Amino acid sequence: QVHLVESGGGLVQAGGSLRLSCAASGNIFSINDMGWYRQAPEKQRELVAVISSDGSTNYADSVKGRFAISRDNAKNTVYLQMNSLKPEDTAVYYCYLVSYDSYTEYWGQGTKVTVSS
Repeated sequence: QVHLVESGGGLVQAGGSLRLSCAASGNIFSINDMGWYRQAPEKQRELVAVISSDGSTNYADSVKGRFAISRDNAKNTVYLQMNSLKPEDTAVYYCYLVSYDSYTEYWGQGTKVTVSS
């Protein structure tokens, strides 16, 4: 079993920055993807960014050039640096991990990000 704990959400003005962190613990297989989804009120959950254990990344078009995902494999932690935040970035951000030994998905409890205009 894998447990994910997010931190770093909060309230920020438009144009500001936040850094989210997600620490994974438990029985973590070395080959995995970690990333972030978000869900705004009355909208579907959407992929924000993902990073594989070899460091390759993928971003939603809406955040390219503003957000940066990174990971520290020694700490089993993934980060999301969010710059130039917009009100439309307001959402609950969920960390996830896909383990490629069993193709199991694990999710964090979510951290709320609110961007005021």
